[in-house]
Amino acid sequence: MTESSSESLQAERTCAYRILRYTPNLVRDEWVNIGVLVYDPQSGERRLRVIEEQEEYARVRRLHPESDESLLRALRDDLEDRFDAARSISSDGTNGGGSNGKGLEELLRKWDDTLSNALQLAPQKGVISSDLDAELERLYGNHVAPPRAATRVGAPGSRAQMRSYCSQVFRQARLWGRVQTSVRASEFTFPGDPMRIDYSYRRNGTRGFLQTLSVSRAPGDAKMLAYTTERIAARSALKTEFAAITDVALTGQSDRARFVDRTLRDAGIEPVPLDHFAVWVAKLKPTMQ
Repeated sequence: MTESSSESLQAERTCAYRILRYTPNLVRDEWVNIGVLVYDPQSGERRLRVIEEQEEYARVRRLHPESDESLLRALRDDLEDRFDAARSISSDGTNGGGSNGKGLEELLRKWDDTLSNALQLAPQKGVISSDLDAELERLYGNHVAPPRAATRVGAPGSRAQMRSYCSQVFRQARLWGRVQTSVRASEFTFPGDPMRIDYSYRRNGTRGFLQTLSVSRAPGDAKMLAYTTERIAARSALKTEFAAITDVALTGQSDRARFVDRTLRDAGIEPVPLDHFAVWVAKLKPTMQ
């Protein structure tokens, strides 16, 4: 066994996961999977992912026309707030319980009893993993994400596909530990803002923000991103910089490409085509903290 494989084996640990189900019609008892929580029962380290793409909401509406989309859009922030509120309270009333497995297990037991009848946590299952982030992506792809055919890098695709590739690039560059993921825009805009910035990093006293943007599917998101970056720049305590990872290059002559390119650049956002992202990260790496 090589040294690297030995280290990988030692890093593996027994984790648990719960699938989050949405059941708007309790009489029919028909649910759709809408999220994944994976965690280490010993340390309490956790990862949560809930649907956020338009096509994912559309899939829920097709299966359950009576679904409450506003509830689904607010769900992740609500669950994260519950985690944060419980972080400093242990089962015996002392501080620090939320950071260990005992506090997390107690919180999940309470959720089983108190979550809305339309929202349910599936029974706990176990998994062996050395990387919670990678395991979350795998479980989400297997249990929640709409099935997709494989596509080449740089082909038009969803933001979920793009994020999966970008995360792989960060891991291969050994930068994953220095990247913050899924930053709440409400930190810089207004309470209740459901938008999240995919990645954030720090370098040389500057805080950078990266957002995937599917030009082929939702070019109008460029305007929302431009507004959000303006608010971030105005309220951030550090100097800021922004980049948008686009599924297609903005070098064409189509009106759509020109619209997105001009909107991003006028807002001070650097467009980075997905198939150039690995090179872009390699240039960024030496300056990251």
